[in-house]
Amino acid sequence: MDAVAQHGHESIAKGSKSFAMASRVLPPALRDDASMLYAWCRYCDDVIDGQEMGHGQIEDYKSGQAERLAVLRQQTSDALAGKPTHNPVFAGLARVVGNHNIDHKHPHELLKGFDMDASERVYKTVDDILDYSYHVAGVVGVMMANIMGVRNGATLDRASDLGLAFQLTNIARDVIDDAEADRVFMPQDLLLKHGAPIKASAQLNRDNWPALHKAACEQLDIAEAYYASAKVGIKELPFRCAWAISAALGVYREIGQTLRDGGPQAWEGRVSASRGRKTALALGAVGPAMARKSVHVTPRDGFYARP
Repeated sequence: MDAVAQHGHESIAKGSKSFAMASRVLPPALRDDASMLYAWCRYCDDVIDGQEMGHGQIEDYKSGQAERLAVLRQQTSDALAGKPTHNPVFAGLARVVGNHNIDHKHPHELLKGFDMDASERVYKTVDDILDYSYHVAGVVGVMMANIMGVRNGATLDRASDLGLAFQLTNIARDVIDDAEADRVFMPQDLLLKHGAPIKASAQLNRDNWPALHKAACEQLDIAEAYYASAKVGIKELPFRCAWAISAALGVYREIGQTLRDGGPQAWEGRVSASRGRKTALALGAVGPAMARKSVHVTPRDGFYARP
């Protein structure tokens, strides 16, 4: 394994234990490419948010976001144009895009999502947060599906649905962490429906957590519909890819269930599944992967439409 692929594996191991576990069942070449794509996504996210591997936060992270995004866009464009680079993040992106003939618009769609962060977009409706979720996660699902050999548009829609479900789950889990960083991703219509505040500072008041939890649970209900839709796309994947995706789906759904079951108090710590539970879910994903061809094809009426 060369240094670029090794960097990708180290990045996914540090940045997401859930995705790292799921990726282990992929064929080696695809595992390398999935890890390199993850490394680029993680790096860009960290640069915009002032974090390292999704953790920690520099106090003035909002200062200079637009300038940092401009640099990321240029570095990404240079990499996609084939310009040489010694940065393994961008070398890895160029390799993955070249190996699988990924449309260059997709990496730039993800950067458009980070532009929404830099411009402090306000998410008034569920449709607004679905649009954001596509750009920071759904499009990653599309690129991952490309890595797995998918080119059919209908199946790519289902791959996008899985990314949307992941992001909706992330947002529900991270409500309080985001509020501490003066960010609100929960859509205002859901918050107001349940009597929860729309201002980050008020969300930190524990008296408001029960209402916030109700709003988060309704968002998890929306995520459930996207998880169910994503299962339809898995039927088109080779077995080991289907196993990996089924495992990731199971682990992320468990995060949402943990938040539901834990109530508002769940936000007092990190909402996650235990290592043992993740292992059990990954092993249990063999069954759905083997039975993937029997999944009933459900319509996507009213679902988010990829741009």
